Amino acid sequence: MHSFGYRFNTLLTLAILLLAVLCALASVCDNFNRPTVQAHAEVLKVNRFRKQLNGNDEVSFTLSISMDLQSTFTWNTKQVFVFLAAEYETAKNSLNQISLWDHIILSKDQAKIQMQVSNKYPFVDQGSNLRGKKVKLILHWHVMPKTCRMIEGSMILSDFDVPLAYT
Repeated sequence: MHSFGYRFNTLLTLAILLLAVLCALASVCDNFNRPTVQAHAEVLKVNRFRKQLNGNDEVSFTLSISMDLQSTFTWNTKQVFVFLAAEYETAKNSLNQISLWDHIILSKDQAKIQMQVSNKYPFVDQGSNLRGKKVKLILHWHVMPKTCRMIEGSMILSDFDVPLAYT
């Protein structure tokens, strides 16, 4: 007869093998999901554009954001992290990227968002390089699964011009 230790080891090994197979199947299933994200964001109003005491430019504005991220959710999705970024070029740096707003979506029911907000994080440039710049608004999302690899995507939503004069 086999002892309790042998039987427990066999049962534990079988359970771990089945868990590994289920995780592999979840990973394979996520490869077939092609989300179709629909989103729009635009700057409604520039609230403040000023030069800080240290010489840096700072912009505050009101955003209109609408998005539908329901297609990113599958049975393996734990949450979706979404953020809106501003990208622009300066003479010093070919790419400047600043996060303006972010949100964590925990369920498919919360994945439709429509709101008007001020930028959550300050839009500050190191120096006085923002006057008259064309800034692109880009939506980024990271799908965090319960198991396997994280899926990310992005889309360019709109662009706007920073005013030429401080307010």
